[in-house]
Amino acid sequence: MPKLFQVLFWGFLISFLGSLPLGTLNVAAMQIGIQESVINAMYFSFGSLLIEMLYVRISLVGIDWVRKQARVMRFMEWITLGIIIALAVGSFVSAIKDDGSTKSILLNNNMNRFLLGMMMCAINPVQIPFWFGWSAMLFSKNILKPVNSNYNVYILGIGIGTLCGNAVFIFGGKWLISKIADGEHYINWFVGAVFAITALIQLVKLIRKKDAINTMIHPE
Repeated sequence: MPKLFQVLFWGFLISFLGSLPLGTLNVAAMQIGIQESVINAMYFSFGSLLIEMLYVRISLVGIDWVRKQARVMRFMEWITLGIIIALAVGSFVSAIKDDGSTKSILLNNNMNRFLLGMMMCAINPVQIPFWFGWSAMLFSKNILKPVNSNYNVYILGIGIGTLCGNAVFIFGGKWLISKIADGEHYINWFVGAVFAITALIQLVKLIRKKDAINTMIHPE
């Protein structure tokens, strides 16, 4: 049992810390929490972490197959970049029109927020090489073992960590906005800026072939 708890802890820790840097998913969850409701933001988070957990499972048991799909995954990275750029532009347009309640293109739809979270996470395959790298390190340290009990507990820890990381943004964002005068007027500017910076970083990595997919295929 202590061994499984250690696996759970590492899955939680890596996922939680990995969820704290500003990114498209945690910022989107925060925006939903501010402009809609905490419940919708949690639905979004559950949807995204479900896909992340699926990607982790794939990275654990099907890495050879993943490597063979490099061309498809790189195509998905370019699609993801295009979507992030569109989200950035949409957020800036909403910010310009903002009367305090204007929603960005990300939220201006009737899609179930659980499905929206699944979709946004699914189009970004970067989780696979990210978790492949961390899992390989845990295997090398003999912390994680290639058995189902370890895999299940590890993925459970990852899910809890991602949920806690998103909760920091959801509740922290609402608290911060409540402390800033007319704070809701700035949310679309902030979200647009995060998406724009993310898109720029992703574009540079893709052009220089330093993206996660290329690193996984050519680790040297």
